[in-house]
Amino acid sequence: MLTAAASCSAISSPSIYFRRASNLSSATATVAASHSLCAVSLPQFKGNVLIRVSCVSERSEQADQTEAETVSSPSSSETPSSSATVDGDDDSGVSVYKWLVGLGGIGFLETGYLTYLKLADTDAFCPTGGGSCTSILTSDYSNVFGIPLPLIGMLVYGLVTAVGFQLGGTERTFETQKTSGEIILLGVTSSMAVASAYFLYILNTEFVGELCIYCLTSAILSFSLFFITLKRFRLQELQSVLGLQLFIACLVVVSLTASYNVAQPGPSRLADIEIPYFETEVQTKSSPLAISLANHLRSIGAKLYGAFWCTHCHEQKEIFGREAAKLLDYIECFPDGASKETKVAKACQDAKIEGFPTWIINGQVLNGEQQLSELAAISGFQPEKLTESR
Repeated sequence: MLTAAASCSAISSPSIYFRRASNLSSATATVAASHSLCAVSLPQFKGNVLIRVSCVSERSEQADQTEAETVSSPSSSETPSSSATVDGDDDSGVSVYKWLVGLGGIGFLETGYLTYLKLADTDAFCPTGGGSCTSILTSDYSNVFGIPLPLIGMLVYGLVTAVGFQLGGTERTFETQKTSGEIILLGVTSSMAVASAYFLYILNTEFVGELCIYCLTSAILSFSLFFITLKRFRLQELQSVLGLQLFIACLVVVSLTASYNVAQPGPSRLADIEIPYFETEVQTKSSPLAISLANHLRSIGAKLYGAFWCTHCHEQKEIFGREAAKLLDYIECFPDGASKETKVAKACQDAKIEGFPTWIINGQVLNGEQQLSELAAISGFQPEKLTESR
């Protein structure tokens, strides 16, 4: 008996025996069909042949390959996932600081513009029209302990921009321990948010019906900076600095209240002093346009409400000039002087005048000083009529 062995793989499977085969090639084909990975080629023999074939089936190889991939896949998949987590947090952190730099820069430019106007004693351009912006920005609430509020805002916005720029240049993740710069940033933006809430309360109580677009813009920027900074802190980290946040909020409110109690607005200051009535003389000469506009305003019933002690009222008359100012329908709200016992004139009470100067033209209320062009547009005055009359 002849024995032939063919080995196709290092992994053994049960031996396969053929009792009799008249044609060995037929047996070989049978084995190859059963195990596709084996190919046996033997010469032709007659008689009984014993063949031992060690093979690996296709299913067995696929199972081993799947098992190998399963073992290797966790390590390969964990690395990108971990890297993505770190990269995602890092990208998020950098974008947060970019937002801080951008919004802080906008606030810096806005408060810088208002600081220039404050120091130069120039009226602000009010996009919404009227003089609300000027009356609010020049009120006693525009200073804190004698320091112009826009100047304080410019310094604070500059600090936020600088710290945000410095933190944005370093790679940080959400889990990274917070630095002193981030703690300072949280404290500064918290104080800005509290101060903005305080000023919004002042606007709603002391300046009813007036709109200051610069004040609202600064409030939106302050709240945005606060919430963006807050996003970088986890709940446990916020709990650890909660006491500091409350201290900052109380300090801001107490400081602002103390400042405004020392320098109270006009009506409160007049309660402690007595000012006899006096007339102010207009120095500038009126132009033909100013005289024509004054006649037009009087003809349509436009009224100008003011107070003798109000510098802005006097400046409004100076814009018209000496001759034109006498033509205006001007109503003095304190004709008997100003003191603790003095009441506002009935005409001013009926018109619900809350600030000076105030224009009422065709039912529209305008607060603060107005330029001739603004009054002409609101009243429907056409300057070309002056040219035709000439």
